Amino acid sequence: MASISAKQVKELRDKIGVGMMDAKKALVETEGDMEKAIDFLREKGIAKAAKKSDRVAAEGLADVESHNNAAAIVEVNSETDFVASNDRFVDLVKEIASQVALEKPANIEDALALKSTNGTINDDIIEATQVIGEKISLRRFEVVEKNDGEHFGAYLHMGGKIASLVVLEGADEETAKDVAMHVAAINPKYVNRDQVPSEVLEHEREVLTKEAETEGKPANIIEKMVEGRLNKFLSEMSLDDQEFVKDPDQTVAKYVASKGGKVKSFIRYEVGEGIEKKNVDFAEEVRKEMGK
Repeated sequence: MASISAKQVKELRDKIGVGMMDAKKALVETEGDMEKAIDFLREKGIAKAAKKSDRVAAEGLADVESHNNAAAIVEVNSETDFVASNDRFVDLVKEIASQVALEKPANIEDALALKSTNGTINDDIIEATQVIGEKISLRRFEVVEKNDGEHFGAYLHMGGKIASLVVLEGADEETAKDVAMHVAAINPKYVNRDQVPSEVLEHEREVLTKEAETEGKPANIIEKMVEGRLNKFLSEMSLDDQEFVKDPDQTVAKYVASKGGKVKSFIRYEVGEGIEKKNVDFAEEVRKEMGK
């Protein structure tokens, strides 16, 4: 039997995007012959996943999983919304989030290299791509850690189309989950107004001033108008200042304080945000693959 090096395995993986275990198996079967290994993988259908690498995956699911004092929020993309309801895909997303929370990788590359039942997370993604028939990719993740006096709150909207992760100082998990639900629904930008960058504030002040000046008001009135509108702008951006979605008579900060807590941080993922989507005619693609 030919001795297969890690360098050979990496070269084959880089060429056609298959998983580590599949690459090694193909090289063993073909006694290290790279071209024969590629043919072997193509014949097995394993190399098909690589053909999908140039497609846009802007659908999918986000998930939040925790392990002790660490929690991970992840987004895994697919090409169509239909796949997001596939049990295999749902399980894959949960597995990735769980492993990320457990191992706390530093970046996407490290996350893909995490061990799994099939080899690595990357191997699992490639296998799912082969079985499901769509490009699947781990787009992003964040790991958040807390201490024993803090609480995680997580919320998934529409099964994971929007996911939010909140950390509260004090209070309890139920309160944290309520705030996570609010974050998913209202989409604040900052925890509090002190976090709003000065350049954002100055830009908004400039725009509001010009708007007020077109109304022909005196300078002293304009100043008051601008401050009032700027305050409204800050209350819309700041989680603490927003009207709590379950009780609009109080702000989020007051609600959390009534439970003995304070908002420390939050993260909100909306699947596909920022990705330029393509209009794909899948019927036409099927016809092409069938040679019609």
